[in-house]
Amino acid sequence: MRARRILVAGPSGSGKTTLARRIAVAAGVTHTELDALHWHAGWTPNPGFDDEVAALVAGDAWVTEFQYARVRPLLASRADLLVWLRPPAAVVLQRVVRRTVLRRLRREALWNGNVEASLLTFFTDPDHIVRWSIKTLRDAEGWVRGAKAVNPALPVVQVRSRRDAERLLALLRRDAR
Repeated sequence: MRARRILVAGPSGSGKTTLARRIAVAAGVTHTELDALHWHAGWTPNPGFDDEVAALVAGDAWVTEFQYARVRPLLASRADLLVWLRPPAAVVLQRVVRRTVLRRLRREALWNGNVEASLLTFFTDPDHIVRWSIKTLRDAEGWVRGAKAVNPALPVVQVRSRRDAERLLALLRRDAR
């Protein structure tokens, strides 16, 4: 499995970015976090996002998350491996809640200086990250089908557990040599 252009799909909180970083190290390629490209300061969307994604995928070797509907077809068209994170819903929800609470309490700077909104916005913002994660738990299957429609030869590896992730990383390390 000599993959050089790798996508990591899954709902928010499934571990996409964490696994994407580890995959990049194992495969010896660069990881680019799409959220960092998409969000400018003040949670303002980057007007040049699509062009930056096009420049990213024009490269010969990269790892990134499979998100943002409008660029998914472009990402899929250039990928040579899609990793589909499928942990149990309870694990995803536990991770996203824990991560969100800790980021907020620590006032952790995310992309371009942005920080998580008040935890109370869970009740008022339909796009709050925890609500978004719940909403997208089952959407990843459709994203994967869409990727295969764009790139029928695209291999898809499902990762349901840490053990699956470790096996994948071992294969990628072996093939990177």
